[in-house]
Amino acid sequence: MRSVRCRVRALTLRGGFGIIGAPSARLAIRERCRGSSTGPVLRLLAFVFRGILQSIAVMAVVAFIALGLFNFTGDSVTFMVTQQATMEERAELRAALGLDRPYYIQFARAVINAAHGEFGVSLRQGRSVSELLKERLPATIELLLAAALIALVIGIPLGVYTALKRDTWLAHLLAGSLLGVSLPTFLIGILLILFFAVILGGLPSFGRGETVALGWWTTGLLTKSGLKSLMLPAVTLSLFQMTLIMRLVRAEMLEVLRTDYIKFARARGLTDRAIHFGHALKNTLVPVITITGLQLGAIIVFAIITETVFQWPGMGLLFIQAVTFADIPVMAAYLFFIALVFVLLNLVVDLLYYAVDPRLRVERAVAY
Repeated sequence: MRSVRCRVRALTLRGGFGIIGAPSARLAIRERCRGSSTGPVLRLLAFVFRGILQSIAVMAVVAFIALGLFNFTGDSVTFMVTQQATMEERAELRAALGLDRPYYIQFARAVINAAHGEFGVSLRQGRSVSELLKERLPATIELLLAAALIALVIGIPLGVYTALKRDTWLAHLLAGSLLGVSLPTFLIGILLILFFAVILGGLPSFGRGETVALGWWTTGLLTKSGLKSLMLPAVTLSLFQMTLIMRLVRAEMLEVLRTDYIKFARARGLTDRAIHFGHALKNTLVPVITITGLQLGAIIVFAIITETVFQWPGMGLLFIQAVTFADIPVMAAYLFFIALVFVLLNLVVDLLYYAVDPRLRVERAVAY
């Protein structure tokens, strides 16, 4: 019954109860009718469901390509047996590991096991890959969170400062600095080790320090040596992202400050504080959220280099060791984890973008 009333109102407005304001009135009625039938909750659930389906498809493609590439990295059996092993012994071991089966069978079995949290047995260490990941995961998560926190807490305020105080010498120095972007991560790590660990001698150059076990989770954040060991790797990992976020926020902030509604806000007599942080900063963060979220996912990629330089006992170092010995189950599990993190970050960024930008909600409501 309500849908009939909505159609009657729309036809009435379209028929000529005034040309001025008719489009907006029709849009308002369309919004009201749409809200009565679907509602914002259902639209949000549909958006999430569509994102989950896309994430599953991406994970499947990543797993298929990763397992296909790893089959050409080398024969894992060669690293597991001695030189005196006969061809029969090699073939028997290959059959026991399932490496003699067709690729589609290996892929199907790997996907089914991964859905149950099982990634096979490490060909180098002879242990369950899930146990190895569980041991290394806390170190990597702590390093990633510390680096992301440093990049966001320092990068966003510096970007806002360089945009608002762009005529000062410090703003020119920070805006023109490409130190964090131009220098490779491993070189930054080596320079920090040289200065803070060798010359000054105040911070450790490798390892994770003392850790405290909280169930299966181990943390170094509760010990002094753990915090000191975390400083150099976290700063090394965050420097590239911090510089990128700073320059991105600065560019977006300068563009927003030149828009008309900021000029109208000044004409209304609003204070600079209200204009900069109540209007400009909110609209600046809308495009920054997408790029920043994906760039924080890139921290995982750089974590491989950082963990290798500082011998940080995380998943990145485990992956490098697995590549050296062609440990296919460990390599596949690590890339599966990387893809999962990127997919989840992309989904969270889309949800934040959907929540922050009201234009998306209006466009989706009209499209129905």
